[in-house]
Amino acid sequence: MAKCEVCGKGPQFGHNVSHSNRRTKRQFKANIQRVSVMENGRLVRKYMCTRCIRTLSKDIKVRS
Repeated sequence: MAKCEVCGKGPQFGHNVSHSNRRTKRQFKANIQRVSVMENGRLVRKYMCTRCIRTLSKDIKVRS
């Protein structure tokens, strides 16, 4: 399964709960995207969750 290469976020597990309160297993998948990132002066492609992409873009805006 896909994992974020920055924070390590991956799939989590829980239950679907019906109106009658029956529980069945389900999986919450992280929103993983493949993005190009500048790392040590060169472009590197990484799998990152959208939260890390958002944080990274905020850091870039602040620094430049």
